[in-house]
Amino acid sequence: MRFGVKKQPLLSCVVIHSLHGRVRIHCRALKYLCEVVDEIEDRINNLAEIKSTKITVITGNVLIYFDEDITSKENILENCESIIGSYSRIAYKKEKEHHHKATVNERRLQEAPIPEMTKRVVVATITLGLALLRRGVAKPPASLFGKVFNLPFITTLSMAWPIFKSGLGSMLEDLRPNADTLTSTAILASLATGSSGSALTIIWLSDIAELMTAYSMNRTRKAISDMLSVGEEYVWRLNDDGSETKVPLDQLKVGDSIVTQTGEKISVDGTIVSGEATVDQSSITGEFMPVSKARNDKAYAGTVVKGGRLVIKAEKVGDQTTVARIIHMVEEASHRKATIQAYADKISAQFIPVNFLLALVVLLVTKRPSRALSMLIIDYSCGVRLSTATALASSIGLAAKNGILIKGSNFIEMLDTADTLILDKTGTLTRGKPKVVSVYSNDKRISERKIVELAAAAEETSNHPLALAILDKVKSLGWKIPKHSATHVHLAKGIETKINKDKIRVGSRRFLEENKIETIHYKEAVSKMVRRGENIIYVAKNDKLIGVLGIQDELRENMKKSLNRLRFNGMDDIILLTGDVEQHAEIVAGRMAMDSFHAELLPEDKAEVVLQLQSKGVHVVMVGDGINDAPALAYADVGIAMGGTRTDIAMEASDITITGDDPLMIPAIIRLAKKTMSTVRQNFAISIGVNTVGLLLGAMGVIPAFWGAVLHNSTTIAVVLNSARILLHDIERGK
Repeated sequence: MRFGVKKQPLLSCVVIHSLHGRVRIHCRALKYLCEVVDEIEDRINNLAEIKSTKITVITGNVLIYFDEDITSKENILENCESIIGSYSRIAYKKEKEHHHKATVNERRLQEAPIPEMTKRVVVATITLGLALLRRGVAKPPASLFGKVFNLPFITTLSMAWPIFKSGLGSMLEDLRPNADTLTSTAILASLATGSSGSALTIIWLSDIAELMTAYSMNRTRKAISDMLSVGEEYVWRLNDDGSETKVPLDQLKVGDSIVTQTGEKISVDGTIVSGEATVDQSSITGEFMPVSKARNDKAYAGTVVKGGRLVIKAEKVGDQTTVARIIHMVEEASHRKATIQAYADKISAQFIPVNFLLALVVLLVTKRPSRALSMLIIDYSCGVRLSTATALASSIGLAAKNGILIKGSNFIEMLDTADTLILDKTGTLTRGKPKVVSVYSNDKRISERKIVELAAAAEETSNHPLALAILDKVKSLGWKIPKHSATHVHLAKGIETKINKDKIRVGSRRFLEENKIETIHYKEAVSKMVRRGENIIYVAKNDKLIGVLGIQDELRENMKKSLNRLRFNGMDDIILLTGDVEQHAEIVAGRMAMDSFHAELLPEDKAEVVLQLQSKGVHVVMVGDGINDAPALAYADVGIAMGGTRTDIAMEASDITITGDDPLMIPAIIRLAKKTMSTVRQNFAISIGVNTVGLLLGAMGVIPAFWGAVLHNSTTIAVVLNSARILLHDIERGK
């Protein structure tokens, strides 16, 4: 069985059979819409092209006869999806109820306090040790009083209360037994037959397995907390009179000003009102080097002041900050179960009654209560449930420790089966920080510096990435921007200003030609720049073109190596999506040896490409910066946001966020997902295989109930330890 294959979306409609004028469509949602099925039929029949409609809720199919002279099966499919989609609220509610009935209510073992669980293990260990010593020096009393009022019996009853409560509660509230119902029955049966040592051994081994699971979960939370915590319990608040007061972090309000100095973590999201400092904000933006911060710059909670002093006006505090939202996002991951976890729950629901039935059959056939007891002690659910949860939680924790935030274990499972990768260009394949790489002029009297300075004068107030590249070059070389008049922007064409009496125009070839300025003399130079993948900016003075600038966004370091590793890890197709012109897209796709590219796309066009690929049955991973890529990230099976340009939009739209700038983290997380799912499959095989052998040996009387408990719980411990090995995985080297 291959785990992780994505089910058809609940409201998605697919054609499963068609003839002339007849089509059969399947939609999973129909199984949950019994109460409105007549209404849906009426709405479909009211369409002019429809002759008749028949919905079968058991199979989730709708059979439609239509006039093929008026419409096509594609239009019928689209209309059906629209009509059924209007009942989405009912469908999702019913599906949730159905899923609840298919699973059992188990204790949330990962939430149990580790000190409390450790105490239980220690108490059980000491009690079992004393019982063994006592058995060696004196024969246990045979009286009923002696059987009941002995140390193992009393210890078992006191420690079994949470198990009894969970097992009985599941039966009374949900009318379904869970793993604790089975364990409770086994404990009570052992006590009733005078085997208090066996009963305590069952609890002891179960607690060891649960302690290991809880420890793994705790390490996951700690990894997230250590990486992202604000870190300061108290902050210095600046008062209106200029004095500073030390106050608890939870007393800060929006509008307060705080003072942060060298070595301290910033505790709020806000704007710097005074001071200068270098700030390490790699945990939020992924920038490797500390950045300089001054008045009017933004500051983020969780970033560290490496040197200097800042006064920051708080705009977001507490749970509103970016870092807090990241923490909540990852903590919620444990509630988003993978399909394989639902499968483990299903095993728990289906096999627990089987254990009771086996116990009854063995008792009736052998007349031996001890053999029947083995059927209650050995079950599948504990090993499968604990090992699956531990493996997925360990994976999320290890990823968080390495700066990769995963919103749910279901995305680990989807990464394992993904076969198509889509990448955005600007900010993902490239750094997102264009630079002026070439300057050309036909006029020897006009220097490179003069052309760049004139262009900077026109672009000084612009925030366009190409304008920022020009301004960065002027700033980095210490050149001066000439004094100029107000600028006038021609949308999507160019910009113009005046320096003294000269009119300066900066923009596209089309912009200059519309103003009757010749560009033909620069054609050969421009062609060379374009072949190198440079964006061309024309600079004109009055009615003459004086020079052209070539601006290029550098490819990320290690990006080619990353794509090679992705192919090795099973990515069949690697596709480039960009809003850039086709010629530049073709150059980048060629350099990266990508399978195909789509250029000049709007954000909604990128989402449409994702949907078209998914309609062919492929599993799509989309990597982008989360700004223009938000719709595509949201529609992909797994959306990954990465890079220094990543914003809040990325965290909301993506399923996985890589806080750093290293492209090698993309294949690293896919390797981790494959290792995790491989471990889960191993655990399934071990747990089901060994416990099946144990049940057979117990039924034949080869092993007594005590050793059945040892075998079962040892298997659970083994698969939990196997899952915990993921924490030792080297995510960068893939080992």
